[in-house]
Amino acid sequence: MNELCFTGARRLARMIRTRRLSAVEAMRAFIAQIERVNPRLNAIVTFLPEPALAAARRLDRRLARKDGAAGLGSLAGLPIAYKDLVDTRGIRTTRGSPIYHDHVPAEDALLVARLKAAGAITLGKTNTPEFGAGSQTFNTVFGTTLNPYDPGTTCGGSSGGAAVAVACGMLPFADGSDLAASLRNPANYCNVVGFRPTPGRVPSYPAHDCWDTLAVAGPIARTVEDAAFLFSAMAGPDPRAPVSQPEPGRRFARPLGRSFRGVRVAWSADLGGLPMDRRVREALAPQRKVLESLGCRVEDAEPDFSGATEAFETLRALAFAGKYAGLLKTHRAQLKDTIVWNIEQGLALDASRIARAQALRSELFQRMRAFLERHEFLACPVNQLPPFPADQPYPTEAGGTAMGNYLDWMKSCYYVTITSHPAISVPAGFTADAPPLPVGLQLVGRYGDDFGVLQLAHAFERQTQAWRQRPSLA
Repeated sequence: MNELCFTGARRLARMIRTRRLSAVEAMRAFIAQIERVNPRLNAIVTFLPEPALAAARRLDRRLARKDGAAGLGSLAGLPIAYKDLVDTRGIRTTRGSPIYHDHVPAEDALLVARLKAAGAITLGKTNTPEFGAGSQTFNTVFGTTLNPYDPGTTCGGSSGGAAVAVACGMLPFADGSDLAASLRNPANYCNVVGFRPTPGRVPSYPAHDCWDTLAVAGPIARTVEDAAFLFSAMAGPDPRAPVSQPEPGRRFARPLGRSFRGVRVAWSADLGGLPMDRRVREALAPQRKVLESLGCRVEDAEPDFSGATEAFETLRALAFAGKYAGLLKTHRAQLKDTIVWNIEQGLALDASRIARAQALRSELFQRMRAFLERHEFLACPVNQLPPFPADQPYPTEAGGTAMGNYLDWMKSCYYVTITSHPAISVPAGFTADAPPLPVGLQLVGRYGDDFGVLQLAHAFERQTQAWRQRPSLA
């Protein structure tokens, strides 16, 4: 049963469709794994085994009929638990906040409706920090989610519950979202894959700001192939999301094999001088040779990220003021201090600072675009330090340098966010700590070249095989 939980998602779906495995057998395996592992890690915070088994039984009855597989979605029979920020009709959705402790949405978010249509079966919800703020997964509703490789440390966030559940075989894959680092950071800390696609690739509805291109949704999986498999069901246009990309999601279900001989890859150990923990540098240094072994021409280089911090912090604060200023007035005492700070930063902005941030973001996009015309990809660290203690809200220093606020240690991710280019965290190795802690490599591609990023990550993981090292708890 345990090995079934670690079977690739694409293969598992094929086994169910061809009736080599019943949907009920698969679901029972994942339920048993959650019941065994989750009490120690707190990744799944709403658990719905009986409705999931009922849905699996209905699918098995359909597949027993002649031509029962006709018209089935690609994810038919696979369990999924949605990030607790995502609205699920009739299922409690707290957003990690005591304000929404008993909130039950009346409709599904577009993402949920889309994955249901593809045949995925809802098994629950995964933990997230309050309103997804901060790359450390804890809240006062459900508590802290722990890292399966060392439960004394953080799993990252804000898609922390999703990453832990996937790493431990509680789910074959999971959805997540990423504003500063929230797909890449927990994937990096849990030795799984987290893919931040080009904005608009996965449309968002309902949304406070339907024109938002900072926050995106994307997949988490144990392998790049499975991330692409889930992504193919997530992606595609929708008329309710005006920034959605026009290409259909099925294009991402194609085989990922590709030759990288002669492809130019920029290698940056610190993205132009960011403070970097020695253990991250040591774990990533050998990975340059892995890219070279694929035939890549690897060169030391990084784009100019001048203005990235000002642009990101300003536009993030503006978004927080837009979404949560009302809650600050009515529920201030129930908001964590970092969210209060972020909202107040947004409320203090004036038109000139907002206009300057938008101009800086445009310049950053153009500099990254031009840089990636010379180098097809950028390879760099995901995080500036390995997993830190789980009882620490956020790190106050990285690489011997003091952090100024709760966002500072995420610069190695949000520098990429503010350029709008697709990026992935792929397992790359482990630190020399006892126990060893995961370290991922961040690969960044050209705007809109989501498939190319997936292809390079797939080639890289096939060489390293780092993803195969499971947490002992699983």
